[in-house]
Amino acid sequence: MSAIHIVRDYPHSPAKVWHAVTDPGLIPLWTATGAGARPEGFATAVGTHFQFIAKPKPGWSGIVDCVVLEVDQPRLLRYSWTDHGGGETTEVAYRVEPHDSGTRFTYDHTGFTGASGLLMVQILGHVRRKMLRVGLSAVLNDLDEDGKLRPGSSLQHKTWLSR
Repeated sequence: MSAIHIVRDYPHSPAKVWHAVTDPGLIPLWTATGAGARPEGFATAVGTHFQFIAKPKPGWSGIVDCVVLEVDQPRLLRYSWTDHGGGETTEVAYRVEPHDSGTRFTYDHTGFTGASGLLMVQILGHVRRKMLRVGLSAVLNDLDEDGKLRPGSSLQHKTWLSR
């Protein structure tokens, strides 16, 4: 089995990081460095069915079906991940923990099998590393401690994300 495992340290509070990765209005801002997915129907409640909707690409509808499997707010979010067009179901987990004077964020995407799974790990791993290094960092830097974007923030939804 293949997996994506990314650990990033951010100089922000765990509450702020949790908010940035679970607020449906903020998620498209940090995922914009990847495929720019926006969640529809997302809530941090076990059993919630939701979709990530991104800009379609050749061979991909841009839709991922998910179900929230586990929540230990503000430390853990785990959900299933299935391409809307079919295929294997994998799992994504976000872990948020205090570290030094900030937060350690761990992203795991597990359950990829076979040669196609290995290819997906290579493609998605590159995109996820960029999203967490560039996208999430920018969102965290532009949020105040109340979780609101600071006045003058350059972060904006892409037009197709607002549909």
